[in-house]
Amino acid sequence: MGRGKIVIRRIDNSTSRQVTFSKRRSGLLKKAKELAILCDAEVGVMIFSSTGKLHEFSNTSMKSVIDRYHKAKDEQQMTTPISEVRFWQREAAMLKQQLQSLQENHRRMMGEELSGLSVKDLQGMESQLEMSLRGIRMKKDQLLFEEIEELSRKGNLIHHENVELCKKVTQIREENTELYNKIYGIRDGEAANRNVFLTNGSSMREDPHPPIHLQLSQPDQHDATDQAPLHSTNLGL
Repeated sequence: MGRGKIVIRRIDNSTSRQVTFSKRRSGLLKKAKELAILCDAEVGVMIFSSTGKLHEFSNTSMKSVIDRYHKAKDEQQMTTPISEVRFWQREAAMLKQQLQSLQENHRRMMGEELSGLSVKDLQGMESQLEMSLRGIRMKKDQLLFEEIEELSRKGNLIHHENVELCKKVTQIREENTELYNKIYGIRDGEAANRNVFLTNGSSMREDPHPPIHLQLSQPDQHDATDQAPLHSTNLGL
C-alpha cells in the first residue's frame, strides 16, 4: 500500500514540526549541494527556524552570493525608467557621502577641524601620518638611488668614450708625425743634393778658360855683360 499524500499546511504538533523541519532542512541542503556540484551553479541557501536559528549553505561565499543577488536585482529593476532614476539617485547619494568623508579626512590630515577628536583618534592619525611619511621617504630614496645608478652608468659610458677618443687622437698624432717625417725627410734630402749640385756646377761655370801665366827664365851671369839687362815679362794668354 502506497504512502498517502501529505497535506501541505502548518503542523500543529511542535514535536512533529521540529522533526519535519530537521528532515526537510537536511534534504534541502543536500539538494543544494548536489545542484552546485552537478550543474556548476553558484548556490546559497539560508534557513531560519521558528526559534530564530540560522542554517545556511553556500558553495562559494554567502557574501558573494548576496552581492551578486543585489546586483542582479538592481539590473532587473533598471528596466523601467523610474527604477533607473532611483538607482542613479542612490549611486549619487552614496558617492556624495564618500566625497564628504574623504574631504573631512583630508582636512583632518592637514591639521584642521580637530576639535571633535579624542586623544586616541589623534594618536591614530599621527601613526597614519608617520606611516605615510615613511612610505614617501622610502619612495624618494628609491628614486634618488635609481637616478644615482643611472648617472653613474652614463658617467662610465662617457669615460669609456673619452678613453676611446684619446686613443684615436694619439693614433692620429702618430700617423701625422710619421707622415711629417716622411715628407720633410725627402725634401731635406732633395735640398742637400740640390746644394751639392749647385756648388759643383757653379765652380765649373765660374771661368771655363782660366788665364795661363808664363814666366821667362833669367839669362846666365856671363851673358849679362854682353847684353842689356832684360826684365822678366809675363805673358797673359
